[in-house]
Amino acid sequence: MTERQMASTERSLRIQADDDLKSMFVGTVMRKIKSRTWKKQRYFRLQEDCMTIWYKSKKAGNTHSTFSVGDVEAVREGHQSEVLLSIADEFPPDRCFTLVFRGRRGNLDLVAESAGEAQSWIKGIRKLIDNLENMGQREKLDQWICDWFKKADKNRDGQMNFKEVQDLLKMMNVDMNEHHALRLFTTADKSQSGTLEDDEFVLFYKMLTQREDVLRVFQEYSGDGQKLTLQDLKDFLREEQLREDGVQQYALKLTERYEPSDTARMLQVMTFDGFLMYLTSPEGSIFNPTMVELYQDMTQPLCHYFISSSHNTYLLEDQIRGHSSVEGYIRALKRGCRCVEVDCWDGPNEEPIVYHGHTFTSKIFFKDVVTVLGNYAFKDLKGKILLKGKKIGGLEDSMNGVVDDSLMGEVSDEEETAEFNDDHHRNDSIRHRVKKSKQSLSKELSDCVVYCKSVHFSSFKHSQIHSKFYEISSFTESKARKHIREAGAEFVLHNARQLSRVYPSGLRTDSSNFNPQDMWNAGCQIVALNFQTAGVEMDLNDGLFCQNGHCGYVLKPAFMRNIDERFDPENPQNGGYKPLSLSIQVISGQQLPKVNIKEGSIIDPLVRVEIHGVPLDQAKQETRYIDNNGFNPVWYDTLQFTIHVPELALVRFVVEDYDKTSKNDFVGQFTLPFTCIQPGYRHIHLLSKDGTSIPPSSLFVHVRITKLT
Repeated sequence: MTERQMASTERSLRIQADDDLKSMFVGTVMRKIKSRTWKKQRYFRLQEDCMTIWYKSKKAGNTHSTFSVGDVEAVREGHQSEVLLSIADEFPPDRCFTLVFRGRRGNLDLVAESAGEAQSWIKGIRKLIDNLENMGQREKLDQWICDWFKKADKNRDGQMNFKEVQDLLKMMNVDMNEHHALRLFTTADKSQSGTLEDDEFVLFYKMLTQREDVLRVFQEYSGDGQKLTLQDLKDFLREEQLREDGVQQYALKLTERYEPSDTARMLQVMTFDGFLMYLTSPEGSIFNPTMVELYQDMTQPLCHYFISSSHNTYLLEDQIRGHSSVEGYIRALKRGCRCVEVDCWDGPNEEPIVYHGHTFTSKIFFKDVVTVLGNYAFKDLKGKILLKGKKIGGLEDSMNGVVDDSLMGEVSDEEETAEFNDDHHRNDSIRHRVKKSKQSLSKELSDCVVYCKSVHFSSFKHSQIHSKFYEISSFTESKARKHIREAGAEFVLHNARQLSRVYPSGLRTDSSNFNPQDMWNAGCQIVALNFQTAGVEMDLNDGLFCQNGHCGYVLKPAFMRNIDERFDPENPQNGGYKPLSLSIQVISGQQLPKVNIKEGSIIDPLVRVEIHGVPLDQAKQETRYIDNNGFNPVWYDTLQFTIHVPELALVRFVVEDYDKTSKNDFVGQFTLPFTCIQPGYRHIHLLSKDGTSIPPSSLFVHVRITKLT
């Protein structure tokens, strides 16, 4: 019995034993909800592969749709989407749930006929997602292959002839010599039927994806070319992966965890299959797994941390006419954001609303935003929310019960005024409308502000003398850049004692982002970005905050927390820092996604490595491009960098489809802090433009970090 057949049998046994999955297997009629007026009945059923959900209209004849469980990021119970909130008076929460898909695909909002049926689907899909997440690399790869097989098997007979296989290879980004493909096809066709069935196709694919690059490394350390003895593996771990402590125990652990052969495990040796599984696992990743966990000191003052922060969190599109939604808060919080913006205004019937004031963006209820924050803000936090805002008097006054009545009336909205003055000072048609708006502030709201009291920033000297630890100033991006340019060291020192928030220019009506790295270089903690806008800026934000348990807080380097040091991001060499040399050999790529949907088009991939850090460290280099091969391109190109301030550097790997006549197309990327890099032979698991994973797409590299003498 093959591994796939065993896995399939195991799955079907689990279904028979699990009531929720059994119920999904039989199928259920539920309402699909798109709005208050669009509610249609659909029949949903889990397919035999336990990976695909099939559904069809009760009236539309044979037309149906499917989606993969692997595309579902999360299941939300109750009224936890904008659509379900809008029909909350019609259907009780225990019958409602939302399927949230990866990337930019819209949610699927469903209402079951009973609470029991809803629970069966909620629990069942969560079990299937958990099962997927706990799969090993080999199972994930097999599943990916099977998904492609299903896409290409148009007549759904579970078989593919050579012409269909050729078409599938093109879909998978493979440009292959026809004779070579036919030879592999014939070898894989064990039944000699002239077609490949499920398991035969997996065999064909595995012959197609022989990793010669990894085999070369394996044979370099293997005495007989067939296996790595415990000593061979220890030599590899010491010499290539630069493992120093507990090497014997680590080698035994890797063999136990990744070696598929029982006999080899018993003999404490590792076969090529085990070696490949180790290198494609999290332990073989470029990202040091010990730094994925919460590893930093979390007891220091708040101003000592970088904090993942969003701007206009409620917006899903642009700043002028964009759509406001609670979905913006859910997505940002699930992405690790720890500082969200709630623009609250008086609405009709004394019901507070949230939207981008004085624009045409749509409006949402404040109570819905607060509900969402309560449901999603505390997955890794301590049940506390700090409210940043205007405050009447100081913290000491309110603690002593002293409030100046003369302040009860009005506070000026300096932040918005500053933004407009900064961004529009050359535009008279806008400037004449800018006034310091006065707004009334209730004592009750003022009392909620205990740590982040908004204060106007005058100068670094003024702040040093007068600022309190609980005060925070906001800077538009252009103002922050001016301070960095003119007084970088003072800004760093200010941020060692105070919180600073930097937000995008008012001219960014398209919700584009500024480069957050410039602000982190000066120690600014709350660097607010438009989370809904994909691009290099959000890649950097995800890259910085993917460490430390993804908790949204990253401890600043010691030289940015110590008020006795004088670090200037514009001139870091004055601080006596020892530069490092970073050498990256880009070896190969695996199963890179297609970017051009034109039939028969294959990508010409190149890899660019970018260093984002202090100005002295900013650099980028790229490999040559490989003609017509997105499946298993091989480069062996070495890129060299000098890093002066490693504690602030981020390294971004970008894969693009080369085009000599126009801009290259984006294929995938991965960004991580320089300090989280593992040296040696490593895989980089690529992410999409939206920051979601695109398995099994990866790069294989060799990394060396050395001190410059």
